[in-house]
This record gives sequence, C-alpha cells and structure tokens, in this order.
Amino acid sequence: MEKAIGVLTSDFKLFHDLVKVLTSKGLPFVSLSFDDVIPPNTGVIITTAEEVEKIDFDKKVVCVNIQLAIAESIRILKGKERFDELIIGIDPGAKPGVAVVGDGTILETRQAASPEEVADMVEEIASSYPANRIGLKIGHGDPTNRNRIINSLSSQEYEIEIVDEKGTTPRSDTPDQEAATGIAFMKGHPARKKYEIAPTPGEIKDIQNRSRKLSGGKITISKNLARMVAEGEITLEDAIQMMIEDMT
Repeated sequence: MEKAIGVLTSDFKLFHDLVKVLTSKGLPFVSLSFDDVIPPNTGVIITTAEEVEKIDFDKKVVCVNIQLAIAESIRILKGKERFDELIIGIDPGAKPGVAVVGDGTILETRQAASPEEVADMVEEIASSYPANRIGLKIGHGDPTNRNRIINSLSSQEYEIEIVDEKGTTPRSDTPDQEAATGIAFMKGHPARKKYEIAPTPGEIKDIQNRSRKLSGGKITISKNLARMVAEGEITLEDAIQMMIEDMT
C-alpha cells in the first residue's frame, strides 16, 4: 500500500495551501479530521505547532514553511535520514522547471518564478534533503536563461552539468517540470562558473511581443528595455512601467 501524506489542522488557510501545493506536485495525500481515525495508508502527518501534541501518531511534521514541511514529509515517507546522491534537474526558461531526484527516485518537482530564483530554490532543496553528494543538471536549450541560472549559482559549491535536452519533450500539463525530470536522469558535461549573457534578436522581439500582450496592446517596450529584461536586470512589468513613464 502506497503511503500518503496526511494533512491534519484546524487552520483552514494552511490546510487549503497545503492541499493546493500537494496537488500541484502530484503527491499522494489524505485530508484528515480530529474526529476520525487516522487511515492505515497515512505515512506522515503535517500539522501546526499548536496542534502537534493533540495527534497520536509517531511521524509528524510541524509546518512552518510549506515547501520545507512537504520536503521533510517526503523524506520520511522514503525512509531516508540521508540520501547518498541528490540530483536537481533544471529546465531553463523564463520560469524554469526544477526536479529533485534522490538515489534514483523522483522526490518532487517545482517551478521557479525566474531564472535567478533557482539559486534560492536549490539552497532550500539542499537543506531539505540531506545528501552525501548534490549535483545539478541543466538543459542546454534557451542559452540566455540557462546562463542566467548558472551565473546565479556561481557562488554555490555544487557540480553543474549541461545536458543535451533531446528526448525530454514534455507530454503533460506541467511540461517544464517534466522536462526537468528527464534532464535529471541524463548525462552531461561540466559547466563553467560564469557565462556571457547575450540575448538574440529573436528573444528581444519575443519580449517586446510579451510586453504588448501584458499591457493589453497599449505598450511595446523598446529593444533596450527588452534586452535588460532578457539579461535579468529588470522585470517585464518594470520595463512596461518605465516605458509608460518615458511617454508621459
């Protein structure tokens, strides 16, 4: 019987947020009540610090941070105090997909809000899943965002490999995470610490098109602003606002 993560709390907002994240990750979970018997397929229970002593169950996780609580719960379900090898696969893009694989088992997938956010996510994952060795693998496609991700990781002492993404074509409604999972299982070649970020004319044009769509057809940012967005200096929203201010 597959063990599931139990969610048991009277905090409605926390309950809703936990269920939302667990569902998005495709993790098995059961919604529990203080009035009912804990079902036998429950492997660990996430609750609050105020409620943890009320629960008669040996494996409990107090939720202070949702991502960390879920990560700890996954580790408990897998029966791992420490992994021998943890591989973090990264599918580069404006919103990179991230996959976590521990000792050959897919633990979870995530999506970063930006290329630079991957560095913080990697640190959080590394602290959530203790391992003897941690390696990062990133797809070779989308060089601009790929290089932004690698550069943001340059201060961290992890081995990074660049992987040929062929064969990781997504087939689900979470394509970035699926591609990241495929990347995590592939062999690559060592990456350098720093790379030049050089957006192509096509990338600049694409960002300009996105600015037009985001502003409801009212604003098309300049090539210079689009380049700054591509290089991670400003957000697209900032660029649109700057364009509006220049026009007034």
